[in-house]
Amino acid sequence: MNADRSSVSVATVRELLDRQFPRWADRPITEGPSGGAGNALFRLGDDLVVRLPLHPGSAAAVDVELTWLPWLASQLPLTVPIPVAAGAPDEVFPRQWAVFRWIRGVGLDTRQDVDLVDVAVRLGRFVGALRSIEVTGAPASLRPHPLQGDGSDVRSDIRALGAEGIVDEASATAVWDSARAAPSNHLPVWIHGDLFPMNLLAERGKLSAVIDFDLMGAGDSAVDMVSAWTLLTAETRPLFREASGVDDDTWVRGRGWALKAGLGAVRRYGVGGHPRAAVGRYALSQIIADHRRTS
Repeated sequence: MNADRSSVSVATVRELLDRQFPRWADRPITEGPSGGAGNALFRLGDDLVVRLPLHPGSAAAVDVELTWLPWLASQLPLTVPIPVAAGAPDEVFPRQWAVFRWIRGVGLDTRQDVDLVDVAVRLGRFVGALRSIEVTGAPASLRPHPLQGDGSDVRSDIRALGAEGIVDEASATAVWDSARAAPSNHLPVWIHGDLFPMNLLAERGKLSAVIDFDLMGAGDSAVDMVSAWTLLTAETRPLFREASGVDDDTWVRGRGWALKAGLGAVRRYGVGGHPRAAVGRYALSQIIADHRRTS
């Protein structure tokens, strides 16, 4: 059964801590930043954050992160969430939950003053390091194949947004067709699965951390190319690509996945002020411009 954000509160967290982790009972609890549709976040003092998954899929992700993130963290060049305690389901809250170290930083979806050259290189190195880690025994990512399915949903989105003048239908279709045609002959590797700007944190204008590993696991590296178009520019994309070490086919598939994600964000959230809509619209503009430059 799914919960919504209103079903959990500071009082819920206080009761959970009193019952399971009394050593933190005296710490102040405040509502944290948005955890997306899948999680509710609560700050626990200055250095910890409580994460309550709101549906079974998010609860399964917590279990994966508890198991794998401590091992991965030592092999990655950027800060990632480190779990410090695993909460058990009970009558107060029905799913596994967790306490993580709080990571300082500003999400890159805010379009703050950030050094995109630095972001491109550091993020590319992060992706390259992640995909080089031994994958034996890794859980399958929930996004293992970014271009799976018959693609009818993407073509429908292209037609709809083309009719609204938001995307060039011919160019978007060409990008999608080339991505679908690009072979995927590599074995699965470790991927983050959701490298959108809101999951990248910066301090003092430099990329410092990657968060939200709900979709981590073994999959196609093309998934982790998405930031090339949702965040970076024509000038900084090549730096990211070089640092990540992916081949031509992976890059083309990655652009197709970014197109699919951008179309979906604009269709779902509209073209107004929602952060994901803004990210989606930016991605579409970059993808179409990229296609026109290279075709």
